[in-house]
Amino acid sequence: MTDTFFQPVSGFELPRFAGVPSFMRLPVVQPGHPRFGDVQIGLVGVPWDSGTTNRPGPRHGPRALRDASTMIRAMHPVTHQRPFVSHRCADLGDVGPNPANIDDSMTRITAFYAQLVQKGIRPLTAGGDHLTSLPVLRALAADGPLGMVHFDSHTDLYNEYFGGARYTHGTPFRRAVEEGLLDPTRVVQIGIRGTMYDTEDRDFAKAAGIRVIAIEECMARGWADVMAEARQIAGSEPTYVSYDIDFVDPAFAPGTGTPEVGGPTSFDALSVVRQLHGLDIVGADLVEVSPPFDLGGATAYLGASLMFELLCAMAAEPDKGAWV
Repeated sequence: MTDTFFQPVSGFELPRFAGVPSFMRLPVVQPGHPRFGDVQIGLVGVPWDSGTTNRPGPRHGPRALRDASTMIRAMHPVTHQRPFVSHRCADLGDVGPNPANIDDSMTRITAFYAQLVQKGIRPLTAGGDHLTSLPVLRALAADGPLGMVHFDSHTDLYNEYFGGARYTHGTPFRRAVEEGLLDPTRVVQIGIRGTMYDTEDRDFAKAAGIRVIAIEECMARGWADVMAEARQIAGSEPTYVSYDIDFVDPAFAPGTGTPEVGGPTSFDALSVVRQLHGLDIVGADLVEVSPPFDLGGATAYLGASLMFELLCAMAAEPDKGAWV
């Protein structure tokens, strides 16, 4: 029998513009709540952008994504999944960052996610800039490195910025590989494009064994073929999914700090996540939504829709194979 406590509020019961917004209108179950240990997939906000090196604003992303996500309904339109029935999902609230101290913020984030790991809760995170992924991975990969499917315009594999800054939104996966949080041979980066400082990040990827699939290759091969390779690289072992909203062309997602033209459409952006079904996804994030640069909430709504797609991919049964 479905646990009604974990069911979202229906738009037939309360208009979507009414009530206090939570992720997808789910119950808010923060650490210490008597039902915290019953949650299977937890949606978490990380309102933090201290790693941003260009246009700020992702610290406001979780609030905008929560508001936009009130439009999400209970059933997937294509797969007909009902993730709120198959899994106990809840909004776990926000991790309170220290906006004046990057190291302290990362410590807080890792400590929060360690509580989830202890309870067996798989997290779906709304960032926050892309540095958010590093402290999350520190908790999720404490027992061994993970694979990763990474959608982005940028590799985020640089060593440092501004003569020594090693923790920015352009460095998280360099640090994650160095710290043994990711198995680089099981990491694939999809949609990479845009002008470059140099080839340092690509050189590191090649030396480490990370597969980088540039947008030109994606367009030439088609998304189904690219995603088949991504599933093969990730394999059957535990995998993390990181989705930077700037993977999407800024015509569809203008509200981000470092937009890059020449990307996929919003339809493609959704479809690639559907092709993650079959992977053992232990956690996922949607990052870099910057409401100050959004137009009419379009980016936030696309981000919320992508979070639902990620939730459905997490709720899919790994042994059933991919949905294409």
